[in-house]
Amino acid sequence: MKTENLKFPIGEYKPAEFISAEQRQEWINTLEHAPAKLEHAVIAMSDSQLDTPYRDGGWTVRQVVHHMADSHMNGYIRFKLSLTEEEPAIRPYDEKGWADLHDSKTAACGASIELLTILHKRWADLLRSMTDAQFKRTFFHPATKGTTTLENALDLYVWHSEHHIAHIMELSRRMGWHLS
Repeated sequence: MKTENLKFPIGEYKPAEFISAEQRQEWINTLEHAPAKLEHAVIAMSDSQLDTPYRDGGWTVRQVVHHMADSHMNGYIRFKLSLTEEEPAIRPYDEKGWADLHDSKTAACGASIELLTILHKRWADLLRSMTDAQFKRTFFHPATKGTTTLENALDLYVWHSEHHIAHIMELSRRMGWHLS
């Protein structure tokens, strides 16, 4: 398989051009159920499988799981800030640095999956309560020097979930590991 396909198994992120209320509801449902899909992808893995990189130079499955929790905690906070402040500047963080910390490399995946399950439930509850106008609220990202609407951020976090779950599923397929 080509390196680009291993890096972006579902394709690179491309923001949706038109977002309907129905599309947002579909994304909310996908986001809410992503932790269950992630758990299904890793539940039967041994420690050596969890410590296998999904591609040469990529993170291990374990690091991917913990990265999703780290990223989505930040995402949830970005939504809360955007709903309570006028175009807040969000705080970027060093994803690679966080993934290289001891806990990301060694901790059991269960705690991050449990955290994601609860976080995504809360996030979905928040998202379902939002008005069309609230989905148009924005935050400013200092690293990209750009603004993002909350509906585009929802699109991105849904893609992010599917992207990393696909990393794990594709690795399992390539390695001949059988999912439960």
